[in-house]
Formats: sequence, structure tokens, C-alpha cells
Amino acid sequence: MTFDLYPAIDLRDGRCVRLYQGDYARETVYDDDPVRVARSFADAGARWIHVVDLDAARSGSAANLSVIEAICAAVPCAVQSGGGVRSVEAAGALVHAGVRRVVVGTAAIERPALVEELCLLHPGRVAVGLDARGAEVAVRGWERGTGADLFDTAARFEHAGVAALVVTSIAVDGTLEGPDVEQLAGVLGVTAVPVVASGGVGTLDDVVALQRLHVDGRALAGVIAGKAIYEGRLTVADALGALGQAPTS
Repeated sequence: MTFDLYPAIDLRDGRCVRLYQGDYARETVYDDDPVRVARSFADAGARWIHVVDLDAARSGSAANLSVIEAICAAVPCAVQSGGGVRSVEAAGALVHAGVRRVVVGTAAIERPALVEELCLLHPGRVAVGLDARGAEVAVRGWERGTGADLFDTAARFEHAGVAALVVTSIAVDGTLEGPDVEQLAGVLGVTAVPVVASGGVGTLDDVVALQRLHVDGRALAGVIAGKAIYEGRLTVADALGALGQAPTS
């Protein structure tokens, strides 16, 4: 399985931002032009870009859809996007905008049948986002706990037809202190669905360590990196080089 780097663009009010541990009150604005940022990732050789509509994740309204569409039109690489995807219509709007893979988070927990419906409508283009504090899954822009267990929930989507699980450790997200390897290993141990790691990446060593993580012959499908790139801790080109992936022409 190929291990992909997913440089991240988190959108709020049309700008490229990052939150600390999912806290909307602890926001850092990195760029006013997300399309320019996306082009820089593509130029560095990224095969995927991960885009999150933070406004939509909180409210359910696709506030940044036009920006996401502009990103998809501007880059040759695949775009994975989520945030506020709580209906067939919301997912369809992202697909129509050019998104290769739609990430369903809150709705996947609150209405699992929606995931199965979307997988039938858009085969191979639906992922489930599992955001957890410890082992508890959180929803609604990470502002609400559910009581649902991360590992039980991951196993539940084994046969739903999803293309990937995007697993975020809220405790380390935006901290640059390293990923929650134990949490990710636990998810790998309960599902054969490809797992993309998110949260905590601060160095090139973190990226390489996740590529090397194996549980019973299973490995991660990729890693999302955001703040580390914006803070200059690592570059997309260097990360791809460390992963043994030559930049695309």
C-alpha cells in the first residue's frame, strides 16, 4: 500500500487557518489565499491535499464550498475534503466541486446509514472521519463528545464500503508534539479499511515513524500534516523525499 502525505488546508472565513486542539478560540491565520497554498503543495509534488471546512464542521453549512471548488480547479492532485457533510446533497456538492474523496464525520456517527448510502452513490470516494479525545469519538467540530468508543466505531465501518478512515487525535492536533501512535495502532488492529493519520505531526521523523508503523502486517495509508508545514518544521518536498516519493512533474 502506498503511504501518502496529505498537506492540509483548514478553511475558516475563506482563509487558511489552524486551530489548537480543535479550539475555535485558539486560531492562527496562515494565509488569506488558500488557492495559492494549494498550488504550492501541488508544485512540491503532493498527490493529495486535505481540505477541511471548519465553518461547516461547526454549523453544517457549506460556507467555504466556492473556495474548495477553486482549489480543485487550480491543482492537478486529488483533493480530500470534509467538514459539515451531513447529507447526500452536501456530499454531492463536494463531488460536483471536484473533490476526489469526501470525508463524513459527525453524520457518520449520528447517522451511519448515510455513509452506506453515500458509498453506493459515490463508490470509492467516501471516507469516514473519526475524531477522538482518547478513545471517545467527538462530533460537531469536536465540540461535543458522543460516548462512542473509537475502536468499536472503526470496526463498525469495516464492511460499509468506505475508501478510508481519517483518524484524528484531538489531544495532539495542532500541538506539533508528535502523533498518538498508540491510538493509531489500535485502529489498525481492528479494521482492514485504509487508515489515514491526523494530528500531532511536528517533524520529518514523525512522518517517517508513521510510515513505518505496522500492526499484524497492516500499515497506515497516509498522514495529514498542517501546522508543521506552515510553521516551517517540515516541507512537502522534504517529506515526500523521506517517504521515497519523487515529486510529480
